[in-house]
Amino acid sequence: MGDPKPQVLIEEAGLDADMAAGVLPGLTAAMDALAQESGLSQTGRERALAQFRDNLARLSAIAADRKAHPDIADVVIERPVFILGLPRCGTSILHALIGADPQIRTPLQWEVAAPSPPPEAATFDTDPRADGFDAYVRENFTGAWADVLKAHPIGARIPQECGMMLETAFQGINPTMLFRLPAYYDWYRKADTRFGYRVHKMWLQHLAWKNPRKRWVLKVQEHAHHLPELLDIYPDAVLVQPHRDPVTVMASISRLIEVIRCVAFDRIDRNELGQELLHLWHDGQAAALSWRQSNPQMQVLDLAFRDLISDPVAAVRKVYEHADIAFSQETEQAVARWWREHPSDKHGQHRYELADYGLTREQVESVYADYISTYEAYL
Repeated sequence: MGDPKPQVLIEEAGLDADMAAGVLPGLTAAMDALAQESGLSQTGRERALAQFRDNLARLSAIAADRKAHPDIADVVIERPVFILGLPRCGTSILHALIGADPQIRTPLQWEVAAPSPPPEAATFDTDPRADGFDAYVRENFTGAWADVLKAHPIGARIPQECGMMLETAFQGINPTMLFRLPAYYDWYRKADTRFGYRVHKMWLQHLAWKNPRKRWVLKVQEHAHHLPELLDIYPDAVLVQPHRDPVTVMASISRLIEVIRCVAFDRIDRNELGQELLHLWHDGQAAALSWRQSNPQMQVLDLAFRDLISDPVAAVRKVYEHADIAFSQETEQAVARWWREHPSDKHGQHRYELADYGLTREQVESVYADYISTYEAYL
């Protein structure tokens, strides 16, 4: 028996006509790619289908809440800050540091996993959905998958990448990261993702309705692929881009994706993985670089990973100045406290070597020559 048809999955989720029409192209591309993917184990295929169903269910839930409470659509999202950049260049650290500030709203992992009913300020710190998410992490991130925790923070009250929101619209890159699916990635690169960013804004309005803050700060690397669509939905967005030597980046992200995929594949060809990720992340940087060169009026704050690590408070202060956010004594104390309480090796060392993935420094520097020459001062 084959995989269910995209329309069947949409009907199961109970999406209305507008949401169904927006989701259908990306879901179709993902299902077609899944049918072509021969490397997935049976468990991997089941995981992919479960993930797709979960995406649709979460989108259906926030759409239903929005229909029941029309004033959610009136929530204003003003000058959201988007952290761009290559993976493994400090974007998660910067996101978490800023998220420690009580005046800032970041989407937390538990509320993105279980968004309905909309979270409320009065019960936000005690919402049982948070404990449920942490129980899920304890149960699932064990064995080989435990290594994910060494490289990427996972927990209910840790800021979540907003790619998880784009994924519910099937206009995000996560299916490629989890299950490879090169045909879906090819579709995603060329797609008009404005529907995805419409859904992204629905998420922010949903989460802020009963629990607002002064400003939103978001983060995920894939925004680099589709900056025109992002800015079409958020014309007043503020952009921040940390940078790091792509040689180090490629070694680190290759190891992380290998670990993430290990539960879905019986065998992973490391050389093939290295080549895939080498070009995938460069695609995004090339798109962002081209856009930035064509839009010099858009001021983007560039940061060096080394400066973020050596003085995180100063790095956050730069972001606040760029975004016109008040940097108070309370902000400084919150940022410094988060840094003290979250050492990089909290869950063990994340170990990796470029050669493990059939890559050399010369290969990476050749592919990323445009990026390196443009941002050399920050590498």
